[in-house]
Amino acid sequence: METTHFSRLLEEEKATLESELSSRGKKIGDDWQGSSADFEHDSSTGEHEAADQIEELATNVPLTEQLETRYQEVVDALARIEAGTFGVCTVGGEAIPADRLEANPAASTCIAHA
Repeated sequence: METTHFSRLLEEEKATLESELSSRGKKIGDDWQGSSADFEHDSSTGEHEAADQIEELATNVPLTEQLETRYQEVVDALARIEAGTFGVCTVGGEAIPADRLEANPAASTCIAHA
């Protein structure tokens, strides 16, 4: 299978995900943690400002988890390209249809094993 097209799509998505992750969280080791842009609370922080920061944090934590999951799927797909196993179902070993890969280049399984 020709993988250049998929490699390009995955690299573009990886860059987009990295940008989105860095705008919503902080990387700690190999993991991303959702955060508020300026989450600090001290006696000078207004009540409304603190509430806004908590609301932002409550939004960013689950979103960061979803983005990190997708990021790892993309990284894993790029590793499969390097290993020569891209486009092969990781469960059954059969070829993943090209239309599935076009819809989701990070797919690791065929539809039957999704």
